[in-house]
Amino acid sequence: MTQDKLNFIVIDDSKLDCFIAEKIIRNTGMSDDVKSFTDAREALAYIKNKPTGSANKTVLIVDIQMPVMNGFEFIEALEQLPQNVQNDYLVYVLSSSINENDLNRVRSYKSVKHFLNKPLNSNTLTALLLIV
Repeated sequence: MTQDKLNFIVIDDSKLDCFIAEKIIRNTGMSDDVKSFTDAREALAYIKNKPTGSANKTVLIVDIQMPVMNGFEFIEALEQLPQNVQNDYLVYVLSSSINENDLNRVRSYKSVKHFLNKPLNSNTLTALLLIV
């Protein structure tokens, strides 16, 4: 497991899922900072305005099914940002979808490291942190 603490951004339209994810992340002791957004557009604006080159990577945990801007649209927009911005983020998709088309689409993005099944739990998060 990495020695450095990580920053986390959770993007999920469910306030409850954001709350649970934040609690699980904080309980690992591996988080330096945790932010959550229920609107992917707000998360994208935050990322665009954040200085780049942070010593600690930021893990993005993104839900697929969201209104207004879904997870796919968010990832596509993220992949359009300058490479130095993209380099600061590790993208993980979190979804309850078992649709094969969704899974294949997730796999097609170069920035996505892994697909995680909902709900996020401490075992899943610990496994994620081992491969970061």
